[in-house]
Amino acid sequence: MKQTLFISIAAIILCTSMTSFSAPEPAIVPAPNQWTLNVVYNQPQQITVKIPGQRTPQRFWYVILTITNNTNIDVPFYPTCELVTDTFQIIPAYRDTRNLVFDKIKARYKKKFPFLESLETADCRILQGEDNTQDLVIIWPDFEPKAKNISLFIAGLSNETIVVEHPTQKDPNANPEKIYLRKTLELQYSIGGDPNFRSNTSLVFKAMNWVMR
Repeated sequence: MKQTLFISIAAIILCTSMTSFSAPEPAIVPAPNQWTLNVVYNQPQQITVKIPGQRTPQRFWYVILTITNNTNIDVPFYPTCELVTDTFQIIPAYRDTRNLVFDKIKARYKKKFPFLESLETADCRILQGEDNTQDLVIIWPDFEPKAKNISLFIAGLSNETIVVEHPTQKDPNANPEKIYLRKTLELQYSIGGDPNFRSNTSLVFKAMNWVMR
């Protein structure tokens, strides 16, 4: 489903590049009932972990978000997170149900982020105020070595949505199918280092954007 959505959005962007229409963007001035959480993010890092049943240690990438609700209401929190490469590989966030990867990351940051949480254990509601700030780690399996750029897409940080029409697909009544987009945080990085020496690979920050996806 997510891959289909990504292809759909790519099609929309391609189509709009050939017409006078622009791709949908988040509102400059949010509506009264719209909210967006405050987010601080660190530099993505890599880590290798020995997973039971695997012959060799597996490589993962992770980013730590510090999330604060500066709105005047408690808000629901159901994030979805994808890593997308410029080779069209789409990797959903790793669900570390046994906490093997998370535990190793948490030990690494026990002083800096003593209350670090994983995506699986994060509260489904973010309470108001600085006292309820949450530190959350998002983990992805390694991506293919041929990639030169990646984007991290993190949705669930805002309730802003928009509906657009699919450029080609029709519903049973021959009307354009509806696509629901959410305001999503996009973090863009280029990839440095020799792909043959993955442990030396580093990510170089390029841009941060809020997009409708």
